[in-house]
Amino acid sequence: MTLLIRVSKQLQRKSLQNPLLYRLLSESSALRKGPESKEECKWLHGSSQEILSVVRGHVEVRQNFISEEEENALFKEVETGLRKKRYEFDHWDDAIHGYRETERLQWGVTCESVLRRVRAVAFPEGSPLLGPIHVLDLDKEGYIKPHIDSVKFCGSTIAGLSLLSDSVMRLVPENKSTDWVDLLLSRRSLYILRDEARFKFTHEILKDEESFFSGQKVPRHRRISVICRNLPV
Repeated sequence: MTLLIRVSKQLQRKSLQNPLLYRLLSESSALRKGPESKEECKWLHGSSQEILSVVRGHVEVRQNFISEEEENALFKEVETGLRKKRYEFDHWDDAIHGYRETERLQWGVTCESVLRRVRAVAFPEGSPLLGPIHVLDLDKEGYIKPHIDSVKFCGSTIAGLSLLSDSVMRLVPENKSTDWVDLLLSRRSLYILRDEARFKFTHEILKDEESFFSGQKVPRHRRISVICRNLPV
């Protein structure tokens, strides 16, 4: 017992000296404690400790991943293609309501630098990526219904930048609809869904009147997501 206490104290001292180790230990502790541990993992909330354990390692939200200047640069580039379109209130597979979308292959210097950072943190090195970047513009009244992306078009990982508005993404396991995991997607954050979270959970963006996170209202405004995906293997 004395040895265990000594090792624990050594790890605590090392974690305080090493910010990365401290963050990893804190997030691991938060996921073990479950949904009520908001101090250590403020972007994650769930219906039970068990469901949080299932998604551990398969979901990630990086707050303030981009600066205001980078957000403005991305917005200016995508708005050119979006403003020519009307918001649609039906979708070919009935997954999205109140949206318009476009794809973009060429980007300016600032935006390309941001997208390189996204690829570096979200995807395994050498992973073949889907060429055009998907841009999805949700109206204030828009929302994304629960769905699972087709394995024909997408690989194991999806990463999205959130522009203009905070929102809440909800994941629900296919085999137990009473469980759920909520991700707080703050403006200028990057979310990443991998493997289990991609294909064994539905995901959705909650409509404004349902947009709550851990009991707190998260007002939804117009939201643009800039989404990178890898190719199926």
